[in-house]
Amino acid sequence: MGSMTRAFILIGIGACLVAVANATDGQATFYTPPYTPSACFGDQDYGDMVLAANSELYNGGAACGTTYTVTCTGGTNDGVSQPCTGSSVDVTIVDLCPGCGPNQIDLSQEAFAVIADPDAGRINVEYNQ
Repeated sequence: MGSMTRAFILIGIGACLVAVANATDGQATFYTPPYTPSACFGDQDYGDMVLAANSELYNGGAACGTTYTVTCTGGTNDGVSQPCTGSSVDVTIVDLCPGCGPNQIDLSQEAFAVIADPDAGRINVEYNQ
């Protein structure tokens, strides 16, 4: 294998590792419609693939409109033992979740259902921009 090919392979592996390293581990719950009005956009409707962020992530509203990819990584033993569907979902921050703890996010019911069984109620997740 040529040295140029090896260099491209190493760069590709490094890029993948950086992407994984930027993911945040946390927990997700869900909330139900209506999703307006929201702290970020008032009565403007952003659909149903949305999330309410914890206060740190929300950052005084600076995160409004930011899209995150969320993946279920397992159950929390609060409900369904194997809740994950194996899918990921892209969601947009539209609201503040004042009751959420650090690294906790509150997904729309529809977004939660894409990645996990809603009967679980709370799941472990990984999320990143």
